[in-house]
Amino acid sequence: MSTHAEELKLRLMTIELLQTAKKRYTYRELSAKTNLPVTVLSRYAKGHVLPNAERARQLWGTLKKLVGLPIELRKRIQFNSEGYFNNTWIIGDFNILRQAAHHALATFAGRRVTKILTAAVDGIPLATMVADSLGVNLVIAKWSKEVGVPAFYEETYVLRGSGVTRTLYLPKEALKRRDSVLIVDDMVKSGETQVALVNLVRKARAEISGVYYLIAVGDEWKEKLVLPKGCPIEIVTRIKSV
Repeated sequence: MSTHAEELKLRLMTIELLQTAKKRYTYRELSAKTNLPVTVLSRYAKGHVLPNAERARQLWGTLKKLVGLPIELRKRIQFNSEGYFNNTWIIGDFNILRQAAHHALATFAGRRVTKILTAAVDGIPLATMVADSLGVNLVIAKWSKEVGVPAFYEETYVLRGSGVTRTLYLPKEALKRRDSVLIVDDMVKSGETQVALVNLVRKARAEISGVYYLIAVGDEWKEKLVLPKGCPIEIVTRIKSV
């Protein structure tokens, strides 16, 4: 997607978020929070004029703290007695996924991204929406080899505390050395799967342009995930491990 197209999409997304905020706040309240005149906010919300790209980014940054994705995610996260939560109502909620895709575009617009990479299966709905938002193709690492694919990159790792190994397979033709890959997943906790995805990108000799997670649980994963210097990590919401 061209920079111009990304900027236009971001400007339109900001208007959509402002219209959502207007349902909960008055123009006067929004003016105090955004430092923009009521008349300007009104013209934006009514679609009479679009903010320029720089103001859209600033406005997006403020509005997402009021009515954005992190708030909606926290409403849906409830741990059981064993420290797990049901992500069904997150990865299956189209509104959440659309907001997440908007968030990813606002974060990574202007960076070079040629492919989105995720692991089967829970990361697929989110990664699909993000790929669509950024206008690039989606690549999925799977738990088994597919008939008809001539060659794979493979990454085997041990599941934490289980003594069980798992292997992710990625068709070699899916990533090229010239690719710049954004790794996307719905959640990171122990980090094994996410490290495997990073290693697959390295085996393909492609570039890692960034990492995007909806939810990060605890900090254990940080010790395992080693990324190139300056590689951005965007996490929508962080929660403590139970």
